[in-house]
Amino acid sequence: MTAVIIRPARVLDASKLADILAAANAQFDWLPDLYTSAEELNLIDDMIGSGWVKVAVVDDVVVGWIARKGTEIHALCLRPDMQGKGVAAGLMRDAQRLAKKLGLWSYQANDHATDFYGKAGFVEIQRTDGAGNDAHLPDIRFEWRKETV
Repeated sequence: MTAVIIRPARVLDASKLADILAAANAQFDWLPDLYTSAEELNLIDDMIGSGWVKVAVVDDVVVGWIARKGTEIHALCLRPDMQGKGVAAGLMRDAQRLAKKLGLWSYQANDHATDFYGKAGFVEIQRTDGAGNDAHLPDIRFEWRKETV
């Protein structure tokens, strides 16, 4: 695999990002289908238009993306075949590079994500029963703060 290039998402990336989201979510039999493909595409398009989204590109192919507004990460998504290859780590390092702190929510059932966020320096702050998220699935709040030397 060649180097991972991180760049701002473009409007023309939206359908690729929606496909990546669908493939990533399809891995989880516990995750309900909450939105139509059109609704997901509209949401992604809105996030791109707001400047929240960066993509990971490998060999000229978009393979993952992250959506961050200020200090909050709203999504981190990879093609399933790209997991464990440093793509998510590259996206996260880019998000952390200029930030002093970041936060995000993840489903408790997503053990892979929980492990990843721990390795990226995030600390578990809170667990809930999921009443506050659209899927009503138990979730975890993670936060990261830049180390000061």
